[in-house]
Amino acid sequence: MPMARASVADVLEQRLRALQPLRLEVRDDSAAHAGHAGARGGGGHFELLIVADRFKGLPRVARHRLVYDCVSDLMQRDVHALAMTLLAPDEALPAAVTRSPDPPLRK
Repeated sequence: MPMARASVADVLEQRLRALQPLRLEVRDDSAAHAGHAGARGGGGHFELLIVADRFKGLPRVARHRLVYDCVSDLMQRDVHALAMTLLAPDEALPAAVTRSPDPPLRK
């Protein structure tokens, strides 16, 4: 049985701390997907913003692999969709590295 939504977000955040992020945000978008096939099965929709030194010099696919390595078991039952913005500190505007609401990110 899937865990409660808030718990999934908490577990995602806890697991992703292994990447030693300078900034980590986990947003639960599950309510916006009510009625979606994945939501009916209990899997949630989440969005991540992670700024970490660990991503420096890595291509996008390698960054995604690092995240999936941290949360792979959750992807089997508790997470249906995971949108990710994964940045090295030099790719984010200074405001994105600090904990401020909705910072602008470099494209």
